[in-house]
Amino acid sequence: MALRKNESLEDYLECILILGDKKPVVRGVDIAGEMGFKKSSVSVAMKNLREKEYITVSEEGYISLTDPGRQIAEMIYERHRLLTDWFVKIGIDPKTAADDACRLEHDISQESFEAIKKYIKSHPAD
Repeated sequence: MALRKNESLEDYLECILILGDKKPVVRGVDIAGEMGFKKSSVSVAMKNLREKEYITVSEEGYISLTDPGRQIAEMIYERHRLLTDWFVKIGIDPKTAADDACRLEHDISQESFEAIKKYIKSHPAD
């Protein structure tokens, strides 16, 4: 299911998911602002995501996740949140924790992530 070594596209899907929770509609300009990218870069990425059928774009330019796109976005976002929270709980600076989680969320296997999640749930921080 994961896009395998395509962190950028996974980051875009995650951003669309997060923005969709905050805004009634998501547009390319919103993604560019959130991620700090040029609109032209976002347009290229949206074309790639549309071709892979991870998103749809309405005539008005509103971007929506398809079911496969949403599955990937939710998987990446769950990894990001869980790893960031865990790193902070074990004493890592929040900014470093978020940065490290962002790198790991793309490369960690599902098996390893599930084991970490199980461990964290069975060993809550005191």
